[in-house]
Amino acid sequence: MRGRDLLSISDLTPEELDYLIRSALAMKRDGSRPVLEGQTIAMLFEKPSLRTRVSFEVGMKQLGGTAIYLSQAEVGLGQREPVQDVARVLSRYVAGIVVRTYAQQSLVDLAAAADKPVVNALSDDEHPCQALADLLTVREKKGRVDGVRIAFIGDGNNVAASLSLACALGGAEFVIASPPGYGLPEAIVDAARASARDSGGAIEQVVSPEDAVKGADVVYTDVWTSMGQEAAWLERQEAFQGYQVDEALMKLAKPDAIFMHDLPAHRGEETIDSVIESPQSVVFDQAENRLHAQKALLAALMADEAAS
Repeated sequence: MRGRDLLSISDLTPEELDYLIRSALAMKRDGSRPVLEGQTIAMLFEKPSLRTRVSFEVGMKQLGGTAIYLSQAEVGLGQREPVQDVARVLSRYVAGIVVRTYAQQSLVDLAAAADKPVVNALSDDEHPCQALADLLTVREKKGRVDGVRIAFIGDGNNVAASLSLACALGGAEFVIASPPGYGLPEAIVDAARASARDSGGAIEQVVSPEDAVKGADVVYTDVWTSMGQEAAWLERQEAFQGYQVDEALMKLAKPDAIFMHDLPAHRGEETIDSVIESPQSVVFDQAENRLHAQKALLAALMADEAAS
């Protein structure tokens, strides 16, 4: 994987996905070595961040390297300076470029012009780093990914898109319940189903949260209104009535089901305190796993030797 880009979780093969999860588990258990000593990543962030920024910066430090945070105000990606020029300049300075942006096309253009790895740290289309941490959490809590039923309740957003593609690669059963008009994009569903045919996984879209959650090993939700959609908040509040993950919905899942949320959570909207704070909730383990999953990814893309 050295020198590669990660713009979509589907850029990985099933074998590479499994390797990253195993590598992250090993790092979490045993620690990591400074295999990126002397290397630096640039972090271009058009959107605010807590988990993504801190996990990448701490991850690079633990791997022996450094990270430079660059906000949109400082860089003006595609405004103050063409995307291609930014990519070519940064390629002279750093060993990798981590990007949190709105348009997926910005990532595509950066990767085309840069001769160093470009990592999608979130775009409007996908969130592959979150999906890596999610499947790491599933493997950690359930002992496997293949055959696990993951029910996603809510918007077919970037998090759901990457998770569906990752589940398809890993052989999991992914079912998403969304109101009509708020499901996954058709292209994502088609790509996930194509991968699932090879892995033994399954992808299903339904309207009823109850149908999705029945027999689930994992119940996952996310905010109803993502960054950049604030103008549609009221409309989305109305559309997603009945999609809150509460105690009654959790009872339809398996008794040992876990609850996941990528955070930040809008408590009282997509879920409630008693679910987030319940023994079934693994949301803070999931948040921690961003660090370990991203260390495994950075080492795989940039190191000359294994980090764990």
